[in-house]
Amino acid sequence: MERRAAITGLVVSLAATAALGVAAGLIWGQVAPRAQLQEVSAGVAQVVNAETRAFIGADGWFCLIAAVGGAVTGTCGYLLGIRRRGNGTQAAVTVGLILGAVAAAFVMRWLGEQSGNQAYQHQLAHAAAGATFSASLTLGAKTALVFWPLFTSLVIVLAEVGRRRREPGPELDPMSSMWTDPRGSGGAP
Repeated sequence: MERRAAITGLVVSLAATAALGVAAGLIWGQVAPRAQLQEVSAGVAQVVNAETRAFIGADGWFCLIAAVGGAVTGTCGYLLGIRRRGNGTQAAVTVGLILGAVAAAFVMRWLGEQSGNQAYQHQLAHAAAGATFSASLTLGAKTALVFWPLFTSLVIVLAEVGRRRREPGPELDPMSSMWTDPRGSGGAP
């Protein structure tokens, strides 16, 4: 029974977290800035402003959305799946959340990069020389993919540390044998 609950917890947490990547990818595709391109010749375009911050802005938005997604995943996963389960299931749910966070980051990247890509390809192929249009969205800093699992893990660890601090621990005897004579005389050694 415990094993079945652990497997169910792993699969559900992985799938639910990866599904959040779909929403995050759609959000990133909508809010991330895109560089403006100008058609130079048939099928060839160049960036209009070489000093554009659109590429860095797109990566920044990815990091922000992934960090929020990781915090939401970690918080909800901890409150709904980890805190209320047995030890074997807790580990499985935690692994599912972290693996799901990795999957969510890749889903977010793929879906965000696909949004607007078809329109970009169409304009690149059919625009007249001199026409301007938006570039397709790409994630330049691939290391940003770690933000979702990093924040998921961080929230889980902090929640668990906080929970353990609130739990009453074993009481320590202020007159332990460390401070008294082991022979029982009551004086210092």
